[in-house]
Amino acid sequence: MTGLEPGQMAKPGYGRGMTVKLTVVYGTPDDKDGFDKHYADVHMPIVERWPGVERVEVAKVSGGPGGSASPYHLITEIYFADEDALNAALGSDAGREAGKDFMGIAPPGSFMTVSTVTD
Repeated sequence: MTGLEPGQMAKPGYGRGMTVKLTVVYGTPDDKDGFDKHYADVHMPIVERWPGVERVEVAKVSGGPGGSASPYHLITEIYFADEDALNAALGSDAGREAGKDFMGIAPPGSFMTVSTVTD
C-alpha cells in the first residue's frame, strides 16, 4: 500500500530508502536472435556481477494491447534496496562494463528509467 488516494501524486522525496528499480527497455533489433544470444551470453553475466542487486526480471515483449505491434523487444527490471545501492552498482566496474555493452547492443528506441517502488 502506498497511502495515496487514487490519482494522488507522491510528494518529492517520497520513498527515500525504499526499493528502487532500473528499468531498461530495448527497441526491436534487426537481428533478434543475435541480440538475444548476446544479451543472454554476454550482457546478463555482466549484470549478475553488480553489487546490491536484489532481483532481476527480464520480459520479452510479445506485442501491444489487443495484439497490436510494439516497437520494443525486451524489458529488464533490476531491483535495489535504495538509490545508494543502485548508484553503487552503476558505478562499479561491472556497472561501467554493462553500460558500455548497452551502448554497443541497444537498438534505436532503447531507454532506461529509475523508479521508486511504491507498492
